[in-house]
Amino acid sequence: MKGNRKRWQPALQGWIAYGSLLTGLCWVLFFSYFTIKESIPDRIRIEKGQEESFDFRLPITGEVAQEGLEVFGNQSPKVDEDKIRLDLNHGFSLKSKEPGSYSISCKLFGLIHMKEVAVEVVEEEQVMPCGSPVGIYVKTDGILIIGTGAVTGTDGMSHEPASRLVQSGDYVKTIDGTVVERKEDLVEKVNQSHGEPVVLGIMREGEYIRLKLQPVKAAEGEYKLGIWVRDDLAGVGTLTYYDREGSYGALGHPVSDMDTGLKVAVGEGTLYEAEIAGIKKGERGDPGEISGVITYLDQYRLGDVAENTSVGIYGSLEKMPDASQEAYYPIGLKQDIQEGEAAIISTISGERKEYSIQITELDYNSENKGILLQVTDPELLTLTGGIIQGMSGSPIIQNGAVIGAVTHVFVQDSTKGYGIFIENMLKH
Repeated sequence: MKGNRKRWQPALQGWIAYGSLLTGLCWVLFFSYFTIKESIPDRIRIEKGQEESFDFRLPITGEVAQEGLEVFGNQSPKVDEDKIRLDLNHGFSLKSKEPGSYSISCKLFGLIHMKEVAVEVVEEEQVMPCGSPVGIYVKTDGILIIGTGAVTGTDGMSHEPASRLVQSGDYVKTIDGTVVERKEDLVEKVNQSHGEPVVLGIMREGEYIRLKLQPVKAAEGEYKLGIWVRDDLAGVGTLTYYDREGSYGALGHPVSDMDTGLKVAVGEGTLYEAEIAGIKKGERGDPGEISGVITYLDQYRLGDVAENTSVGIYGSLEKMPDASQEAYYPIGLKQDIQEGEAAIISTISGERKEYSIQITELDYNSENKGILLQVTDPELLTLTGGIIQGMSGSPIIQNGAVIGAVTHVFVQDSTKGYGIFIENMLKH
């Protein structure tokens, strides 16, 4: 038996080595597939009447409808009567005379389906890049619950009437069937319950639910539910652009609640002029920030805040900021952007200036972190240390076109940050 065991050991070791090699090969293939897939954009935009060039250099073939979309560069024989095949390992160009939507079906080595790339033909757009600080005031669409807490009752005991019932990020829409829009109204209604159970109508992740809670009479004599709430937010950000009709986009990311970290459901909002009161420079581990002064008077009102989305806030301007004396810029689409020199526009110094940056990496499929950038301008580095909180929305310029906006800063290195592609902001 000992002899048999010895003969089996080399064979077993060989199978283990073979299995390890096979597992490693599978992982290499998986990550290669994933890397190639992510290197292909989910969406391509081209301007009507313009020939746009692409060069992915990937072992992919693409099938695209021939009708309405012209393809140049590396056409191979037609797949059938209405489709042509592209070799994405070589450069090609697309062109269309009319706005519309198309799709490129991509296959690895012409065999394995990877993804559908949406192709949108859009009208030429021009916008005014701003870089101006603005005051943002929004009312929440419902009363935002940011957390729960304990209530010390008249019995001297600690009670948590809302624990495990409501959640951070819930919005109170009604109480006992009555619509409430202000936190003061909610407090008043709870107090009027005299300790009887109340039913809160809650909006949670798009679903309307009803929750019954038992108010507790607090030591000071008021009835409470033990929830922390908020019904408005205010802050300073940067206006990215506006068009000739007065529609604007700002921030490049959503207005989020500071406690829950969640995107705020906006009921109504106002955009105001803002003045920079101070600048805290960014340092390692501390991104720094702009402190601003917002005057909530009609004469300082710029417009409304109609939408709060994952790629910025939007609305209409009633009057234009000082940057309205500058020229309108064309839009630079993803395929037009190059790694290398670019600039951001900001009025952080008190006057509108362009500051030099380097674009170091591009991720075509990221929603609002597609541009990796580093500040190189000596003046801006001296003034702010790079990118600081409040600069989100500063437009990015390259080759005379608006290509994006600053969205995030690296906490450990304020000279570096992310930007959003401007086309992502425009297609919200």
